[in-house]
Amino acid sequence: MAFARPQLARLTGLRFWKLLGSGHGGGFSLRPNWARYGLFAVWENVGALESFFAHSALLRTYRRHAEEIWTVRLQPLEVQGCWSGVNPFFPLAPHKKDGPIAILTRATIRLSRLRAFWSAVPATSHALDQAAGLLASIGIGEAPFFRQATFSLWRSVGDMEAFAFRAPAHLEAMRRTRAENWYREELFARFAPVASEGTWNGRDPLVEFL
Repeated sequence: MAFARPQLARLTGLRFWKLLGSGHGGGFSLRPNWARYGLFAVWENVGALESFFAHSALLRTYRRHAEEIWTVRLQPLEVQGCWSGVNPFFPLAPHKKDGPIAILTRATIRLSRLRAFWSAVPATSHALDQAAGLLASIGIGEAPFFRQATFSLWRSVGDMEAFAFRAPAHLEAMRRTRAENWYREELFARFAPVASEGTWNGRDPLVEFL
């Protein structure tokens, strides 16, 4: 991952990017997964994206070393908050009422709140694993322990909102987040998946939709 930074910094049309590690399981985890990594990229236009996929030496290296690669293209629908001091997701696409939806939540956790945050993780992660309509999820992060994110795919907006606003463990975590001021910076974003390719755990989770 460290060797990729200079190459990404030189790419034309790459507006914003993050190299991400992951944890075991579908949500946050204190146990790193040294075999799975993510590249989250925001492009100025489709041409810059297509050029990266067609010509990038970095992507060729990833493909040569990977047992599995899954790629999803997303359009931002709603964004609240900042990531590294900016909101990179614009322009927004019109809201959609049906079909799958992708959710990104990320935060920089205050060092004084790390214990509180991680104490709430097991119950929330268990609730996420059991959620109806969840297609796939992963805990990712820019730095261990205190810069954390989750990326999840849902069958519908209704399924996602049922978990977010009705699951007791998640509701309690949201309440404590506000009451105890856990985060120094946070971002919540909804996306419409528009294309996907490859496999995640042996299959494309969006194959029946796209």
